[in-house]
Amino acid sequence: MGPDHSRPLAVRVTAGRMMAHEQHSVLEPGTHDDEEHPPPRATAPEGSPRPRRRWLVPLLVFVLLAQMAAAMVTTAVQQTPTIDEPIYVATAADYLHEHRVRFNPEHPPLGKLVIAVGVAIADPHVDTSYKGDQSRFGAHLLYTSGNDPWRLMFWARLPMIVLTLLFGLVVFAFTRELAGTKAGLAALALYAFSPDIIAHGSLATLDVPAAGFVLTSAWLLWRARRRPRLYVPLGGLALGAGLATKMSVLPVVPVLLALAAWSVWRAGAEDRRRALLRAAAGAAVAAVVAVAVVWASYLVVDPRLRWTPDQPVPAVHGLKGLLVRLLPFPASYRDGMRIQFGLENYPWQGFLFGHLYTGSRWYYLPAALLVKTPLGMLALWAAGAVVLVAVRRLRPAAPYVLVPAGVLLAAAMTGSRDFGTRYAIFVPMFLAVAAGCVLAVRWRWAPLVTGALVLFVAVSSLLTYPYYLPYSIEAFGGPAKTHLRLHDSNVDWGQDLGRLADRLHERYRGERIWLVYKGSGVPSYYGIDASDPRKVPSRQVRGLLVVSDSAAAKARGRLAALIRSSRPVDDVGHSITIYRR
Repeated sequence: MGPDHSRPLAVRVTAGRMMAHEQHSVLEPGTHDDEEHPPPRATAPEGSPRPRRRWLVPLLVFVLLAQMAAAMVTTAVQQTPTIDEPIYVATAADYLHEHRVRFNPEHPPLGKLVIAVGVAIADPHVDTSYKGDQSRFGAHLLYTSGNDPWRLMFWARLPMIVLTLLFGLVVFAFTRELAGTKAGLAALALYAFSPDIIAHGSLATLDVPAAGFVLTSAWLLWRARRRPRLYVPLGGLALGAGLATKMSVLPVVPVLLALAAWSVWRAGAEDRRRALLRAAAGAAVAAVVAVAVVWASYLVVDPRLRWTPDQPVPAVHGLKGLLVRLLPFPASYRDGMRIQFGLENYPWQGFLFGHLYTGSRWYYLPAALLVKTPLGMLALWAAGAVVLVAVRRLRPAAPYVLVPAGVLLAAAMTGSRDFGTRYAIFVPMFLAVAAGCVLAVRWRWAPLVTGALVLFVAVSSLLTYPYYLPYSIEAFGGPAKTHLRLHDSNVDWGQDLGRLADRLHERYRGERIWLVYKGSGVPSYYGIDASDPRKVPSRQVRGLLVVSDSAAAKARGRLAALIRSSRPVDDVGHSITIYRR
């Protein structure tokens, strides 16, 4: 068919330019086909009420995060220091006053620098001349330096609460880009109602920030498929933040660097050789930025990078020793890795389904996640993983969502410390994104079933308020029965010493107290006048026997005999049991 000479010349020239632009857009390197990225939804016509509802999505996001914030703030206010927190808080205070790395070298500085923001606001008195180790220094800062531990711990926890809420926005944004706004809201709901994330996101610890930075890196690298020059360095920045927070992030580094290369490859030119070079350069940029962030975290603490270990640093040989020597990190980071490898050789005790054992079990974390993850969440995790792999247009996102979580979980399962699901806190973060993708399946029943399961998760989470740390699902008896199956940070991490003091004052005033407490709090500070029943003959133990459930799980010898011959009469926070003798 020949050209249409009946139209004016200007109209014909404009139409020709438009056709040429459309052809160029189809053939432009770096664009993606409709199978991977569906076309944007049509905009609503004029006069449609839909634009008036633009406030609805931000409102729902705000409501979900507001309830999460309320739960975490309540937890932060009511709980006494857990076992690890005083060390991190004292190290953060030492950073602010001494400006050098002395305590807690087994963890890099960034997470403790975040805690230091709250510590700086609390402005505690810090005795820099104290000569004890990091555990004693933490107790000294909180209880014998004239500080208010309630106030100091709240301010130390608050920056972590804010960071946890920000990671919720990452979950929402990541999922919305993959499967739409409704999917993003469903994923955010699963994140915001996750008992594990609420429990550990409200503490001044390092598990949630390390996992959140890895998730953020995966999301940014996914976005790099379209704008690699912007998002590859940002992805490296987030990866570096994870590495500068906790060394458990190291196993996922090759995965994220490979994803950086793949994203640049997908965005590259059609020439394979050039695309390969650009992909390698992208991975190198991400790696260099990540390493720079680690160095920067140490330089912020001490620009002179002084480092003299105050504790023995074990020698590490073989492949692990070679890895430590080759990593381009500061000396204190590499010594911290050696300390971590040394801790892996320690004969730790685990407790699973009533069985106490020495060593580790490879299936511990999957079993603990089964006990402590709401059933609706488990169902959506499984369905979301299947959808990511099975749905063609979502399949490219599967390596960014499923592979990092899988690699980190495999690495954690080979560890020697069976202490809690906090070692797998990245699972509810990444799989929330996968779960939201269920709504990408165009089945009529998908929104209804997804909504029902999310509601079930929300109800289960709200019912455990404010005892999120000992949460377990209803099929295993709920939070009151968690101590029968798990121990340590799964149920009893020393968080209820303040609640115990209140209970003893309200119900058992004047009675003789015998206490076996597993935690870093100081009972006498909270007004608990108690003796250790293991240091006197059993016949002298009369009155109330108070035992942390983690200590009861590991009880042997005299303590086990005392518990068997006592009658449980009360429970505090589902983590401490009161017996009468």
